[in-house]
Amino acid sequence: MENSHVFISVVHYPAVNKDKKWITTSFTTLDFHDIARPSRTYGLGGYYIVQPLEAQQYVINQQIKYWTEGFGKKFNPSRSEAAQLVEVVSSITEAVDKIKTKTGKDPKLIGTSAKKYPQTVSYREMSEIIQKREDTFLILFGTGWGMPEELVKSCDYVLEPIMGTGDYNHLSVRNAAAIILDRLFSPNRC
Repeated sequence: MENSHVFISVVHYPAVNKDKKWITTSFTTLDFHDIARPSRTYGLGGYYIVQPLEAQQYVINQQIKYWTEGFGKKFNPSRSEAAQLVEVVSSITEAVDKIKTKTGKDPKLIGTSAKKYPQTVSYREMSEIIQKREDTFLILFGTGWGMPEELVKSCDYVLEPIMGTGDYNHLSVRNAAAIILDRLFSPNRC
């Protein structure tokens, strides 16, 4: 796949609530398909769901199994193809380790946020860096009220915020992922 050196992750921990306290958020089945499908569309190397809670991991793994081995594989082969990219991990560190095992390289971390940071880059700049294929990358998407500032500040890059026409800026993770992947990888982008 063309962008197999790029991976994405939906981070359920660490996340923050509206009071900026660290929490673990719950997995939603909508995020499974609505992020796996654009990941496959743009040829990414994989989609990691970071979820440390065993009960949540069980639910996610059952969904992966259903779409890659069960009735879902026969019922909708294109969804099955996208689901093959999905893997549940307990931590960002585990995702990084799995990427290193697959590619031989530690991935550069790309954070996403509704605010700007010192290492914020435009989509055009990040796309150009990615297309050089010199590194592997892991794009982190936050849940809840986003990722803790400490995590975002530790990333190698942070993508500029998605801006609308007004001051409202509260997209679902699946909307943000689709918009960002299109801006980074679409052959018909502006």
